[in-house]
Amino acid sequence: MPPLSQEIFLNPGSSHKMRWRTVLLWYCFLLVTCLLSALHAVPIDIDKTKVQNSEPVESAKIEPPDTGLYYDEYLKQVIDVLETDKHFREKLQKADIEEIKSGRLSKELDLVSHHVRTKLDELKRQEVGRLRMLIKAKLDSLQDVGMDHQALLKQFDHLNHMNPDKFESTDLDMLIKAATNDLEQYDKTRHEEFKKYEMMKEHERREYLKTLDEQKRKEEESKFEEMKKKHENHPKVNHPGSKDQLKEVWEETDGLDPNDFDPKTFFKLHDVNSDGFLDEQELEALFTKELEKVYNAHNEEDDMVEMEEERLRMREHVMNEVDTNKDRLVTLEEFLKATEKKEFLEPDSWETLDQQQFFTEEELKEYENIIALQENELKKKADELQKQKEELQRQHDQLEAQKQEYHQAVQQMEQKKLQQGIAPSGSPGELKLKPYA
Repeated sequence: MPPLSQEIFLNPGSSHKMRWRTVLLWYCFLLVTCLLSALHAVPIDIDKTKVQNSEPVESAKIEPPDTGLYYDEYLKQVIDVLETDKHFREKLQKADIEEIKSGRLSKELDLVSHHVRTKLDELKRQEVGRLRMLIKAKLDSLQDVGMDHQALLKQFDHLNHMNPDKFESTDLDMLIKAATNDLEQYDKTRHEEFKKYEMMKEHERREYLKTLDEQKRKEEESKFEEMKKKHENHPKVNHPGSKDQLKEVWEETDGLDPNDFDPKTFFKLHDVNSDGFLDEQELEALFTKELEKVYNAHNEEDDMVEMEEERLRMREHVMNEVDTNKDRLVTLEEFLKATEKKEFLEPDSWETLDQQQFFTEEELKEYENIIALQENELKKKADELQKQKEELQRQHDQLEAQKQEYHQAVQQMEQKKLQQGIAPSGSPGELKLKPYA
């Protein structure tokens, strides 16, 4: 997916809190967790505890990351255009999450200005054209002919393909629902991919051990256990979202006195874009200090892929505890209510990934069987390609042999003509005449 070319400007001082963009783009932040290990909250001086009285910044410039959806750019362009319509923007300010996700808000599209509708029509035509090009490229690569492009467009459920020229309320409804459904599956998919990653890592380790003699195998096993123990030997990790964890961020990241810890001030300090919510990116940034206790990119025993899985687990846990309306955004009210719970003051100990089993032996064997089947399929294809190569080489050699025979026959004919005093075929030289008897 090409990167988003335009930037988004938010105005935290205005009454418009950009709920529309927040709702549709909260999922964008899921794909940047691998970058967050290098991020920290903005350093804050001690007098910034008076956040309530501070003047709002005029504007904050934010470029949202790619959602990973194949229609990512189309989604963001539609949002940008809709936000230019005053009536639609006012409706969005009053809409709740359920109205947006259910599609009821899509009916308001009929009331937007003609200029906005024209832009949306153009965006849809461009998107349909792009999808048709993708389909054509796919069919060309498969050398498939006679396929109906209109029928293939049905597989794309983020727009109404039956009307490729007009952007209607149906299109907005389909776009919202498609983005919601696709992105809500992201966490589940990430966990599944991580599990496969761990199984592949163990599979490769065992396969490598098979190539070693007994002594080297024992040495490698000993090294593996040593690195495992070294990784597990880390400071205590605070329970994500607990008072101890947040106070540590308050003190070490924000540079504030732990005795002055105030949940409301903490929320405002870490609502980086001042939109009134802690989104998933802002939450995950809070866990960096805890993750640094366990993972270091310079240590051989620490796996950064596992660190990002740990970050995801922490964020999911906090969301489950704090996000009462399950809109994947934490409001100030939800945050303050969570700080009143017993779990906030006296949380259970947090089990890190090194204390958990990612898969069973049965699951690993099943995964290895799948790998073996895939390898066999690849081997069959490789053998078929090798046979095709050999056949092409045989045909090439045969053609070369025929070509050589043809050249030899032509040379013999030319030699005979010379012996008979006949000019060679195709030669522009002088005509050689036989002498009279």
